[in-house]
Amino acid sequence: MANAAIAPYASDPAKSRGRLVAEPPSATRSDFRRDCDRIIHSAAFRRLAYKTQVFVFHEGDHFRTRLTHTLEVTQVARSIARALGLAEDLAEASALGHDLGHTPFGHAGERALDQCLALFGGFDHNAQTLRVVTSLERRYANFDGLNLTWETLEGLVKHNGPLTDSAGQPVERYREDELPRGIADYNRMHDLELWSFASVEAQAAAIADDIAYDAHDIDDGLRAGVFEISDLKNLPLIDDILRDIARDHPRLDPPRHAHELVRRVITRMIEDVIGESRRRLEALNPASVTDVRQAGKPVVGFSSNFAAADRAIKDFLYPRLYRHDRVMRIMTEAEAVVRRLFERFVDKPSDMPAEWLADLEPGDAIGRALRIADYIAGMTDRYAIGEHERLLGSTPELR
Repeated sequence: MANAAIAPYASDPAKSRGRLVAEPPSATRSDFRRDCDRIIHSAAFRRLAYKTQVFVFHEGDHFRTRLTHTLEVTQVARSIARALGLAEDLAEASALGHDLGHTPFGHAGERALDQCLALFGGFDHNAQTLRVVTSLERRYANFDGLNLTWETLEGLVKHNGPLTDSAGQPVERYREDELPRGIADYNRMHDLELWSFASVEAQAAAIADDIAYDAHDIDDGLRAGVFEISDLKNLPLIDDILRDIARDHPRLDPPRHAHELVRRVITRMIEDVIGESRRRLEALNPASVTDVRQAGKPVVGFSSNFAAADRAIKDFLYPRLYRHDRVMRIMTEAEAVVRRLFERFVDKPSDMPAEWLADLEPGDAIGRALRIADYIAGMTDRYAIGEHERLLGSTPELR
């Protein structure tokens, strides 16, 4: 089998807790490799190509989409996993699947669906990811979903840390509310141990997501012209890198300057995570992945200096990119598209494809609302725009 893990705390595919529906092993692939392949071949993964990261797809061919972002996260996750002696295929599976539940139009679509489902528990993209891989994908004769291993499902749900305490009470972002319906319902059937931390591989995928966001949103912001390289010069880490680039390449043209900046940001962040994670793992000295799950804190992360730099970059990007007037204007229109589609399908469910209505009980308002949300969440940007035109007779500019 490919990718034998080296470290004692790594996840061993030969010792996987298995799948909800038992399947015979593959003669040529580990269980974690099969998970990667199933995600890659899923319809939800293909649709990421036309789902917004920050800029709507038709604004330019060079901006990130959810798919290109996912591939970049996967590359970073594998780099970290390889250096730490982990199961690279499990880190890849966690990275490949982490955004499958995202709606069209990025977080704008998620906000709109969350409002539409306010009376039914709201919308959460992590819970939607779990629904995609355990229910909504219908490719196999013997089960719904992709029937991924317990370890991959754990990583998709818990990559940012435990969701409950040992008594089952929600913690962190869910402390003020109940757990998302999709996660709570599935966990009652297939216990993902929501009180524990995820594997080292899933933690590597989570920090890879942060690294990709920081570096590539800087790149997209520079390409879009919403800020300049000179605007970044007072940010920690960025300031040092810009000085190094000026020393090494004093007459570098602006496009190459931007690419050199992004490349060095990614490299230094990966190297910091590897060094800091090795220090944490050495201090913990875990003998197994169980010790990692029960450590009570993450074993993969930035050093204190790089954690501060990460926060500073995000604090810069929030007003200068994510809340920029140009982006907000488009995202406000995009939210309206999603809300109007939801309202239309509530009024006329028959406007949805018949298979989305086949097993709904008459008068089941909750079931209908959740089914509509599933349908809309799976749409690409361009499909949502097309449905808006077909059903409502208008096409938003989103420019």
